[in-house]
Amino acid sequence: MLKNAALGATGIILLSGSLLLLLFVILAGVSDVTPLKHTYFLQADTSGISGARDTTQWTYFYFCGPDNNDCGSARPAPAFGKAWDRDAEQAPDSLIGSRGGGTTSFHYFYMWRFAWVFILITLFFATLAWFAAWLACCGRLGAAIASLMALAALFFHSLGTSMMTAVFVQARDAFQRDNRSAKVGSYAFGFMWASWFTLFVATILFIIGIKTSKSRKDTTATATNGHTKRRWGRRNRSVRSSSYDGRRVKEEYA
Repeated sequence: MLKNAALGATGIILLSGSLLLLLFVILAGVSDVTPLKHTYFLQADTSGISGARDTTQWTYFYFCGPDNNDCGSARPAPAFGKAWDRDAEQAPDSLIGSRGGGTTSFHYFYMWRFAWVFILITLFFATLAWFAAWLACCGRLGAAIASLMALAALFFHSLGTSMMTAVFVQARDAFQRDNRSAKVGSYAFGFMWASWFTLFVATILFIIGIKTSKSRKDTTATATNGHTKRRWGRRNRSVRSSSYDGRRVKEEYA
């Protein structure tokens, strides 16, 4: 029981850290406090692009200026090219297309949109895993529920984080090929991958909790059965000895 409690408590701490880091990324642009003002996926020189700022930072809900100031309105799953106008001039050709109201290419539109949704699904399952982790402190069933929720969160986190990394690295390269300065955000991707790693370790701990409870149960059952066999073994030897003594007495009187 103590080992399950230790594994469960450690899992809760790791899950809490994973959720906190994920919230830092999702809430980027909401406030200008640290670390939110430093959290963005991509910063690029967008001067001269019709409808765009001189410098644009892409965050989870917003398109912002430097230090996540001068942000537009929050948008759910915003198209990548919503940072500029429809059919914008002087934007990198690979980023422009018919999607998102004529602002975004097919590739960038769907890569970013699916990554955005996968991260929200990750947040949902990670939250369920956090609540289930309290049951993991009590035994095998709680550890099984927590590990199942954590595995689902880890699956979607892997998809979302990988796609998000790919799309913004590709966009950075597209801007640089167009002779524009661009860089990916170290805070955003540091938080994202750190969140993934802590979730991964928490999932492993919950799975260990299942095996630990099962091993302890099997050991207890084996010890109990062994004690029963030894007891019946002594009784059988005693009965055989009594029968033998009785036959010997009869033979002597005969």
